[in-house]
Amino acid sequence: MRSIQQPGPPAPERIQWVEARGRAFSFTLQAGLSLLEAARRGFAREGFAGGVLNIREGSLGPFAYVMPALSKTGENAAFYSDTFRPAGVTRLKTGAMTLGQRDGAPFFHCHALWREADGRNGGGHILPEETVVAEPFEVDAFGLDGAEFTGEPDPETNFKLFGPVPRALSEAKTTSRAFALRLRPNQDVAGALEAFCRQHGILRARLRGGVGSTIGARFTDGSSVVPFATELAIRSGTVASHPDGTLVAELDVALVDYLGGLAEGTLIRGDNPVLMTMELVLEVLGEEARA
Repeated sequence: MRSIQQPGPPAPERIQWVEARGRAFSFTLQAGLSLLEAARRGFAREGFAGGVLNIREGSLGPFAYVMPALSKTGENAAFYSDTFRPAGVTRLKTGAMTLGQRDGAPFFHCHALWREADGRNGGGHILPEETVVAEPFEVDAFGLDGAEFTGEPDPETNFKLFGPVPRALSEAKTTSRAFALRLRPNQDVAGALEAFCRQHGILRARLRGGVGSTIGARFTDGSSVVPFATELAIRSGTVASHPDGTLVAELDVALVDYLGGLAEGTLIRGDNPVLMTMELVLEVLGEEARA
């Protein structure tokens, strides 16, 4: 399987995880607010400090983003481009967001694909501080109680990255058992999810969110992404037990690579390793799911 040498030593535990409770809901992002504040308010109204959300469409302006890029210094295996600020209103096509905390304040990690006002199709990593909701739009969210994604220095990649940490349970209404995960580099996304579910007795689960990067990508339709650095959003996904007893993860994703190529599709199992990180939330389904 493909792999990329990271600047720091690999952490012994390859999956960072916290068990939590959660609930799915939808809300409308308020126009005129920063995307970060609009998302924070939507979660807060439901009693949650954070979680994940999926974007089907929406309008942003002003809008700022970066793309994956080669590292200029060698201090990281890959880095970010300069900031782009397209004029006018940008129309989102699809995206995923993790909402958590960084440096003691709300923060998000969001990857998306979009169409800019001049008709250009693009994708990348949306900047929380400079992006504003241009028109109200609805998103699907999953709030977490008992876990929170927090930005912390990661010696392996030499980035400050979101990872799940335990938090005291609040009085938020929840309906499901859930796990907040962070996959570390150079492990297949589907394989890691399948192994995690086996270890925790999970026979059926739904991915409620996913933001991260892979080393290129290979899809079930035979297409592939060769440039190694991507920004990826998981649009939907499941882990399910097949009749022969095997667990199979299926993940539908959208991504942009560092050369600006866009791709969408279902990832092949066993051939899509994590580049820097992959934040995921698993909602456990069915009474057969065991602690």
